[in-house]
Amino acid sequence: MRSYYLELDLQLFSQEKTEKATPKKTQEARKKGQIAKSNDLPSSMILLFTFATFAALGTYYKTRIMSVFQELFENWLTMDVTVANIMPLFSKLAVDMLMFLAPIFAIVVIVAILGNVMQFGFLLTGEPLKLKFTKLNPINGFKQIFSMRSLVEFLKSITKLLIIGFLVYQAIWSDWDKILVLSSLSIQQIFQFTAGLTIKLGLETGAVLVVLAFADYMYQRYEHAKSLRMSKQDIKDEYKKSEGDPLIKGKIRERQRRMAMQRMMQEVPKADVVITNPTHFAIALQYDAAKMEAPLIIAKGMDHVALRIREVAKEHGVVMMENKPLARALYDRADIGDSIPADLFQAVAEVLAAVYKMKGRVRSS
Repeated sequence: MRSYYLELDLQLFSQEKTEKATPKKTQEARKKGQIAKSNDLPSSMILLFTFATFAALGTYYKTRIMSVFQELFENWLTMDVTVANIMPLFSKLAVDMLMFLAPIFAIVVIVAILGNVMQFGFLLTGEPLKLKFTKLNPINGFKQIFSMRSLVEFLKSITKLLIIGFLVYQAIWSDWDKILVLSSLSIQQIFQFTAGLTIKLGLETGAVLVVLAFADYMYQRYEHAKSLRMSKQDIKDEYKKSEGDPLIKGKIRERQRRMAMQRMMQEVPKADVVITNPTHFAIALQYDAAKMEAPLIIAKGMDHVALRIREVAKEHGVVMMENKPLARALYDRADIGDSIPADLFQAVAEVLAAVYKMKGRVRSS
């Protein structure tokens, strides 16, 4: 009976882009202008708020329109056009049109800014404007034309056309009886009916388009997050670039430890005494009554470091005293360069007194 073995290369799985993008990659993409946004959201909001402005400022617009037409039929059509009055005529017409369009312009600018800020905040970058020859590649162009994104955009356009067409049909059909008798109404009634129907249709269309645009924005966020996905290997590579290769960092730390060890060993010959455990701990103390308030720990170590401290101390004739409790306490409670703890003053003083007494005997002999 034959046995079949399936060999799996785990490195292939590490290349699959299944991981969420890191904050660093997201920020880099943002700097390049690669953000999640829906172009439909600002435009649909502009449409909705513009018609809302018409509804709220209907009296204002009516007054401006009536003023322009009144001036046209009462004065402009009957006046003699001369070089002297043509410029004031156009100046007044320009001012009237500006006053009529000013609220619309203001709404368009404000809503356009808010529509984009709501999606991705404030962002100023010239990266998308840079010339890239890859964009001129016809093969990539065909791929974009027949891509899933293009299909989604096509379906969105068809959906919006169908919805707008249905809303227009419904609005006209609901008021069809009124439309048939418009010819028998006064100009003011015709204007009121037409304005009301237009504003109603604009508000309904704008509201529906805003809902569709918000759904499109959520889809764009999903697609953007999907496009930024990283493989596990990508995350490892990014970590190495930002934090450094762990092997190199380990070598650097090892070198730093060796340098610190060398500096510490250079201080051992200056010690007055080395207190030992006797083999597990070694603490080198230095005391100068004229310069120090308390003895300082200039070197300390455990196991092989303690052995090295004892060897250096022996080479330079530094006195070594065995005191297990004191050695352990100094090692645990103070670092190199610190003064000894206050509650250990008495014990250390006794050791130093013994050392000075021992040195005195040596000198006298």
